[in-house]
Amino acid sequence: MTRPGLHSLTDGRGLLFGGDYNPEQWPEEVWREDAELMRTSGVNLVTVGVFSWARIEPEPGARDFGWLDRVLDLLAGAGIAVDLATPTASPPPWMGRRWPETLPVDESGHRLWWGARNQFCVSSPVYRERALALVSDLADRYAGHPALAMWHVGNEYGQFCHCDDAAAAFRAWLRERYGDLDALNEAWGTAFWSQRYSDWDEILTPRRTPYLVNPSQRLDHRRFGSDALLAHFRAERDVLRARTPDIPVTTNFMGFFKPVDYWTWAPEEDVVSDDHYPDPADPLAAVRAALTHDLMRGLAGGRPWMLMEQATSAVNWRPHNLPKPPGRLRLESLQAVAHGADGSCYFQWRASRSGAERFHAAMVPHAGPDTRLHAEVRAHGAELRRLAGVAGARVESRVALVHDWPSWWALEEGDLPSDRLDPVERLLAHYRPLWERGVSADVVPPSADLSRYALVVVPNLFLISDRDAASLTAYARGGGVLLVGPFSGIVDPRAHVRTGRFPAPLREALGASGEEWRPVDGPVGCRWSDGGAFTAHTWTELVRAEGAETVAAFDDGGPAVLRHATGDGAAWYLATLPDQDALGELTGRLLADAGVTGVLPGLPPGVEAVRRGPVLFLLNHGGGAVRVPVPEPSEDLLTGSAVAGHVTLAPQDVVALRPC
Repeated sequence: MTRPGLHSLTDGRGLLFGGDYNPEQWPEEVWREDAELMRTSGVNLVTVGVFSWARIEPEPGARDFGWLDRVLDLLAGAGIAVDLATPTASPPPWMGRRWPETLPVDESGHRLWWGARNQFCVSSPVYRERALALVSDLADRYAGHPALAMWHVGNEYGQFCHCDDAAAAFRAWLRERYGDLDALNEAWGTAFWSQRYSDWDEILTPRRTPYLVNPSQRLDHRRFGSDALLAHFRAERDVLRARTPDIPVTTNFMGFFKPVDYWTWAPEEDVVSDDHYPDPADPLAAVRAALTHDLMRGLAGGRPWMLMEQATSAVNWRPHNLPKPPGRLRLESLQAVAHGADGSCYFQWRASRSGAERFHAAMVPHAGPDTRLHAEVRAHGAELRRLAGVAGARVESRVALVHDWPSWWALEEGDLPSDRLDPVERLLAHYRPLWERGVSADVVPPSADLSRYALVVVPNLFLISDRDAASLTAYARGGGVLLVGPFSGIVDPRAHVRTGRFPAPLREALGASGEEWRPVDGPVGCRWSDGGAFTAHTWTELVRAEGAETVAAFDDGGPAVLRHATGDGAAWYLATLPDQDALGELTGRLLADAGVTGVLPGLPPGVEAVRRGPVLFLLNHGGGAVRVPVPEPSEDLLTGSAVAGHVTLAPQDVVALRPC
């Protein structure tokens, strides 16, 4: 059976626009005002009920759906679709009081109490039973309701637990993975520090210990934690699908969120959606957002995705929360659309008067609808309707960047030569010069089919399987251009070091190998073989060429950048962390090697260019007006204006150019 997807929401609606709606926080007379304001703002989708468990089930077994009936009827009457949430992310206080075993326990053995949210353990049979009972009744109640357009399962999954139920579930997961204790002891290397297990009941989650925890145990626990959360998501999803097979199901991701392996999650949902909150104080916010959006597109298999949550202005959870300047709301929303989003939604519709997020910005601020911010919301809703034809279009890329969650987990477990090799920051560093050149890139797992890409960049793959190493090797030999960054190919999926010269499984493809890791405190001098000096930082390696040519060397003469012609392609190795300018130079060489160019040559600094289907988006993230050449006569879909020759973009301005 073909599952419904995002197209089932955008057909007839165009791009989705709206936000989280929490009517349970407001008297009913406000609901009617909300529905009218939504209609005039162009809102066509709202998420309802994310934190409504206590309202729906005020005491165990009771059900109060009357208020939710009226909310959904009101929204349906206003022509607004509903992304209806299963409210299982925040159980009512009665759950923890009556069944304290449902409450999570941290690694020190401390039980966490109600009074916030996420106070549950997915391994608790009681939590699972009560959550699924509620989801079943919710689905039975609203199957066939005219407002229901999508299901939203839970909220921002990512909490782990170390209680006895979680430990028992961990042991069951390990039994399925390893079969017997001998295999587990071998995988965990328990001969070290006398850790050998003789009985399954001796195995616990990695709780607080006197000293360093076994890294293989912790890695498996991260795998288990992600899988345990996914198992609960599937359980709720399956209840919904059984009753409403024609309604798509999603849950909201959180970008590069370390605890959960989204590569394993994305195939289990019908719509990939994300929560993303750029920091107005971050000078790289636009680049970071673009990379995160490309990750979402990768998780969706190249299909459109949706931005489920963002802020209209300031958030409340950073130490110092800067507001977004006028125009930034529009710029960031349209950036997501340019990168493949078919929906741009917000947290939340109306600012809360009470609770922990009462100072979080909203589509309707505390000052009400007669405000600059709400006027900006209304204007943006109107222009998104003019982009209806973009829905469903794809972003095509000839470059891929590889990112892997288990490798991320393994690299950041500590006890390594350095704790300064942040894999997401390395990914961002390699992505930035592509972004600056207008080169679209997909983010993919190491297991992806790489054959359609001209260039594949692997900033770091500390942990690598034999199969993935063979795939990267075959890609380069088959005609692709491959770049592998430092400290890659070091451990196997058990987190055991691969002995011999590194990176052992990629040595033949790279035509080079190393023998020593050399972290550094200050800058390191380097020189390109064809002239020009640059500096590197943080990390160096003692490597030797074994068939590769040295493209750049350290001042002591050792190779810093190598290129190896292998088969019909080329494999490059980077044995250090070049400064950003040098990384830009290296990226230019890689693109030339792969025959890849950007959508527009010579982009002014701060201008982003993305082609989605036939539409070319130009976004000015810089602080001044810029003049950008336009390759062909076009119409700006946002304004209806004809554009030819060039376009002038004011700061934070955007055009969406469709060839005439």
